[in-house]
Amino acid sequence: MTDDPMRLLAAALVLLGWLALCAVIVARERRRRRRAAREAAGMVPAEDGREPVLVAFASQTGFAEQLAWQTARLLRGAGVPVQLSALGQLGLEQLGGYRRALFVVSTYGEGDPPDNASAFARRVMSDSGALSQLSYAVLALGDRAYANFCGFGRSLDQWLSRQGAQPLFERVDVDNAAEKGLKYWQSQLARLAGIEAVEDAGPADGWGAAPFESWRLAERRLLNPGSSGEPLYHIELTPPGSADASPDGGVASPSWQAGDLVQMRVPADPEHPRDYSIASLPADGRLHLLVRAQLRTDGTPGLASALLCHGLAEGDSVELRLRPNRGFRLDGNEQRPLILVGNGSGFAGLRALLKARAAAGGKPPCWLVFGERQQAHDDLYRDEVQAWLDSGLLARADRVFSRDQPQRLYVQDRIEQSADALRAWVADGAAIYVCGSLEGMAGGVDAALRRVLGDGAVEQLRDEGRYRRDVY
Repeated sequence: MTDDPMRLLAAALVLLGWLALCAVIVARERRRRRRAAREAAGMVPAEDGREPVLVAFASQTGFAEQLAWQTARLLRGAGVPVQLSALGQLGLEQLGGYRRALFVVSTYGEGDPPDNASAFARRVMSDSGALSQLSYAVLALGDRAYANFCGFGRSLDQWLSRQGAQPLFERVDVDNAAEKGLKYWQSQLARLAGIEAVEDAGPADGWGAAPFESWRLAERRLLNPGSSGEPLYHIELTPPGSADASPDGGVASPSWQAGDLVQMRVPADPEHPRDYSIASLPADGRLHLLVRAQLRTDGTPGLASALLCHGLAEGDSVELRLRPNRGFRLDGNEQRPLILVGNGSGFAGLRALLKARAAAGGKPPCWLVFGERQQAHDDLYRDEVQAWLDSGLLARADRVFSRDQPQRLYVQDRIEQSADALRAWVADGAAIYVCGSLEGMAGGVDAALRRVLGDGAVEQLRDEGRYRRDVY
């Protein structure tokens, strides 16, 4: 009995320590929010009546938003009043209230607007109005691997010109965060603000992508032996400076979230990095990728996938940098049911989201709709999927194998076959995430969703952040 008071005292001390830690975390978050509010408050008209410069952004992964903030900070630091806004929150009437505007916009896929700017492209750019009072400039972000390079930035530039707006300077097109284009944009901002050119502004200052670092190949295994498709590999890499290659070692830094990307620099082609969806969480201790050994149209292997799937030996290093992909994170959808749709290597992004939901307690449930070729060879991560079903994390898993019946069957077909269930999940607040190939799958899924839910409902889901895509 003499031990009981000591046990109670120990428990009380533990509880007090936990409460103190919570108080520290809450106070830190409040300070962060106050700093953000103070900074945002600085992006408004000056008290002397000077009109603000509008800085508007359209961002899929978050990089355009980052550059827009840096643009606003540079101008504000020079004493120029600034108003920062997401492009999707603006209309023709609001644009008519500004005399100068700077647009920082990315392009999604083959010329499409980012999802958070689709409403602006649909409702505003389809209309016409007088913007002759507006002087503007466009920083267009893109990837020359796509035929319609910087397509949305070009479309926005042309639309503004048709409305009578006058360019402050020629549109700046930037390929994969290339330093040259960003430096030119900075020099033009400096000229507008009446200050000297910005020196040594780079990734550390928020003006570029993060630097590449060496990650080490720890494990690689073939997931689809005997498949009629190209080989698909599960790849694990250990972070820079890590001496522990075990998957349960944990790593505090570098860090990422479910939905984020990693960009790989290929030594044979350093000017065009390749993006891959991350299939793991930092708590796994390793960065997991799902990579298909791609063949080009002429039959030669793709440089990046060949290096990851065949060229590297265990222990060899590869240059990578993490890329936040805010448009595919769970932000705002943490408490919603999830409908996860994908094919092939797109399982990577869905796997990370499922891991994140599992780490958060597994509720609300998820529904997986995933497609590949043959169940006998291409049932990717089968044991993990079964474990998620057994735990209740997955309420439903539809694995669709296109070659297992005479008539080809794809994930978009399963969506239409499950129309009643889909409508019920959406009515219950579900968010839809799509990851995988842009050609065929993503378009087919979008068309199927529109046939089941209607165009208006799909657009509303996208505007609300409940329809998100990571397709390539």
